[in-house]
Amino acid sequence: MSANNLLNGDLSAHPTRKSSLKLNRSSSSNPSIHDASSLADVRASLAALHTRETAITTRLDSLISSQADLSRELGRLDLFRANLGSQVIATRSISNGMLSSAAETAGRLSNRVKELDLEKDRVQQTLKVVEQVAELKACVHGVVGSMGAPQDWEAAAGYISRASKIPEPIIRGGFAASIVPSVEVPDAPWITLENSKESLCGLFLREFEKAAKDGDGAKITRFFKLFPLIGRGDVGLDVYGRYVCQGVAGTARATLKEVPGGAGRQDSFFYANALTKLFEHIAQIVESHGSLVERHYGEGKMVRVIERLQMEADVQGGIILDSWSDDRSVNRRVTDVKSYPFSFLVQSYLPQQKTLGGTPRMNSPAVGGGTNPRSSEDEGVNMKEIDGLLNEISVMLGRWSLYTRFLAGKCKPRDPGKHGANNTDVVERSVEKAFQLDESPSGLSLNLSKPIEANAPFIISAVDDVMYIVSAVIQRAISTSQREVVSHVVTTSSRVLDSDFIKMMHQKMEDESYLRPVVQGGLPPEDKIVAFIVLINSLDVSNEYLARIITTRLGISPDQPNGVSPPNPLTASFPFENDVALVTSSLNNLHSTFTAKATELLNGGLQVLFNQVIRQKLRTIMAEAFRDADYWRTEEELADMALQNDEDEDEFLDRVPRRFEQGWDALMKPIARLMTAKTYNTLLEITATHLSKQSLEKRISSYSGKTNAYGAIRMERDFNGIISTVAKGNYSVRELFNRVTQILMVANMEDDEWEELADAGDDGGIEWLLTQEELRRARNLVRE
Repeated sequence: MSANNLLNGDLSAHPTRKSSLKLNRSSSSNPSIHDASSLADVRASLAALHTRETAITTRLDSLISSQADLSRELGRLDLFRANLGSQVIATRSISNGMLSSAAETAGRLSNRVKELDLEKDRVQQTLKVVEQVAELKACVHGVVGSMGAPQDWEAAAGYISRASKIPEPIIRGGFAASIVPSVEVPDAPWITLENSKESLCGLFLREFEKAAKDGDGAKITRFFKLFPLIGRGDVGLDVYGRYVCQGVAGTARATLKEVPGGAGRQDSFFYANALTKLFEHIAQIVESHGSLVERHYGEGKMVRVIERLQMEADVQGGIILDSWSDDRSVNRRVTDVKSYPFSFLVQSYLPQQKTLGGTPRMNSPAVGGGTNPRSSEDEGVNMKEIDGLLNEISVMLGRWSLYTRFLAGKCKPRDPGKHGANNTDVVERSVEKAFQLDESPSGLSLNLSKPIEANAPFIISAVDDVMYIVSAVIQRAISTSQREVVSHVVTTSSRVLDSDFIKMMHQKMEDESYLRPVVQGGLPPEDKIVAFIVLINSLDVSNEYLARIITTRLGISPDQPNGVSPPNPLTASFPFENDVALVTSSLNNLHSTFTAKATELLNGGLQVLFNQVIRQKLRTIMAEAFRDADYWRTEEELADMALQNDEDEDEFLDRVPRRFEQGWDALMKPIARLMTAKTYNTLLEITATHLSKQSLEKRISSYSGKTNAYGAIRMERDFNGIISTVAKGNYSVRELFNRVTQILMVANMEDDEWEELADAGDDGGIEWLLTQEELRRARNLVRE
């Protein structure tokens, strides 16, 4: 190959080099000449350099072509700079020559305006003082003038009321002391006003009492309205209170006057009616006069009158009750009841002497014959009269309850903006108060020999208190017939129950009564176990109470026949179906939400009770029951052992279930008598599940290959005895032991029975809970 060919780039004769060139070009976009190893590489580098040179030249040409535009723009900037410089010079001259003087003038004007504003404010304050002093002078002279010849008491009281609106510093100031007095009124204004108040107060008192004596209602109202105008509202309320109390006393005395013939007081409800009339009279006064008092004396002032009325009610009510006690001989009847000897019962407990006529009944007509009257202690205690007396007491207490609720409502401050929050606030405060005053039932013990005097279910008092408040609040909300109100109240009640009631129960279970053993591996103290059971009961009863509250409001009865829809009582308050549906949904949501939270905490508590108490004792019970179990001995060997121990053979063979029953009863019966039926059944299911899987099945496995045929039969009988003890009276608990019974059933099958069962199909009609491997192990329980 010639040099010309190489220089001209003829590469056709060298395909290897040509392919190498292609690889180099593909591997680098800008090959460097320093890395060239062949002529092709040199040519490639040279071509790249030519391309780069062309690009740079193009850019330089573009810049050169734009130089003219750039020079033109620079020239315009120079022109702008020159113009701006001249403007700066002109502005500086204006600022120095014109604006400085204007700024000084503006400053002087601003200061002057401030001085004028201050002077104006002072003038206005002075004018206000002058106006107030002028008003004071007019009031003082108006009071003196009205109390003179015209004797216009309303006008005089009005002038004093106007004067009371003037600030005290103005009234007692030196300016008023020099301006207000005159020849007719020479005293200082405050002295004149105070003397006028005292004079008018005495006058109003005399006129009020005279009108009250004469029974002039118009004059009573006239002068009663004037007391607050002269600043003697307390005096007016006191004299008014005395007046209405006199009316209450007169009414009470008139009511107690016996009707002609003396039959009035003998009426079984005479005194109850007298007390009712007293309460109704006071309630009528409060209802009819309350608006008058509050309009002229201010809101809440009727409370003072109510206090006076209540004092009189206590006096007159005490007189009525004393008369009732005397006329009805209450003390004597109480003494008779307390001293009644119950002779019939006492003699019934004594052994009777048998006669030919049999045992005579005490106070029988046969005693003494037909002419012998009854000589019985019943003559001293007339049960019919006692029943009437109790009815009268019930009526009195009922009227008193209505009366106190009425007064409480009248004395409660009105706050229209918070009506929607009242019920829910009461719920939350009630939950707090219930737990502050909470009490647990006393006298509970795990010792069966100690009787329990409290009544089941054994729960804390807070449950009754809280659920009573919830029921009352829901009923009150439903009575409004406003679905929004019911929805709000029910939702808030649900929140309070979840956040407060459940939280407090959880805190009590974790902090106050948690089942911590005294020593490692021991049992918790008895008082803690009892307190923990009471809390578990309380959660269960809370669910029951709330369910009863909701079902009552919805009209759902557990005794309702199937297919019969009872009338929904909500339709009486909510005539539209949509409203009834919304209220029903709110109540059901409250029920479901609370039940879910309470049940979760309840189940957790039952699991703790099982782990800390039941499981510990159950391990000991099982060890004692199977202490000397010997399922490998023959029937003859066991008979000889029973004979050597001087025991009955049946009793000797039943020692395992008998020991277990003794331990089980000692463990579970004390707990069962404290728990509710539902919680105990749940605890029993937890215990049975553990006993079946963790105790009996494992114990069967431990005897695998160590048991003879007779031992397997005894094992089945012993285990069935244990199951019967645990599931006594509860078939659902027995089903928890189905795996154990199936294992022992398979172990004790005869070969032909097992083969017949296997030939019958996959399950042979039995619902097996065992796998094929477990069935095989069960058949291998008995050693060959």
